[in-house]
Amino acid sequence: MQVGTTLGAMRAATPLVQCITNYVAMNVAANVLLAAGASPAMVSDAEEAGEFAAIAGALTVNIGTLSAPFVAGMRAAIAGAEGTGTPWVLDPVACQATALRRRVAADLVALKPTIIRANASEILSLAGEASRGQGVDGRDSTAAAQGAASRLAQRTGGVVAMTGAVDFVTDGMRAVRIAGGSSWMPLNTALGCSLTGLCGAFAAVAAPFEASVAALALFAVAGRRAHGAAEGPGSFAPLFLDALHQVGPDDLDREARIEVLEVAAA
Repeated sequence: MQVGTTLGAMRAATPLVQCITNYVAMNVAANVLLAAGASPAMVSDAEEAGEFAAIAGALTVNIGTLSAPFVAGMRAAIAGAEGTGTPWVLDPVACQATALRRRVAADLVALKPTIIRANASEILSLAGEASRGQGVDGRDSTAAAQGAASRLAQRTGGVVAMTGAVDFVTDGMRAVRIAGGSSWMPLNTALGCSLTGLCGAFAAVAAPFEASVAALALFAVAGRRAHGAAEGPGSFAPLFLDALHQVGPDDLDREARIEVLEVAAA
């Protein structure tokens, strides 16, 4: 599957990505998007979020640090995005952990996100199935949640981009697995949240399935490149940003480890 063309299109467009994300992730997510070639904007207040979403190339919504003002901003932004056909990505952080998170995540899923980017535990919870997740930590494998991911995609009409040791992307009819990355990635706060933003950047220029595959493939290739030179999670972080910036379209096509499945898991 060729993903380099999608990367080239994203960098040529430098899409404006509105990121409603958690306090922990804002700086990391902004740097990741800049390094990859997009333009981030952390706009979350309800008074302007809807208006801004109407001019952005994509919107990303992350429920990591929930509060009433954040939820109001999310709803306003989603309404603005829907009014202009702007793609939006949902990151249902720890949606299985509390009643508030379960309720907010369910309400947002009902609004039909273009892409849901989550770990396997979160996907299982959104699909109404048993999850072993604790807090923000995903304790389920992507292999165990492939069926749930496919059913969730079919129910929402969107794409599910499920990340873990091996990633899985499906629109309910097609599916791929993506290998790569680094064992240091889970030890760096907010990389998953940043990947949600990157999915938005690609969705601004490509169809949701192709955008998700390209975003996850770029993360996997950059992670694998950075791992070779890193001595631990601290040295990995700046090397990863460098790798995101340095991976070109031809590099991505050559180095991405994408397995196209004949059918999505049932």
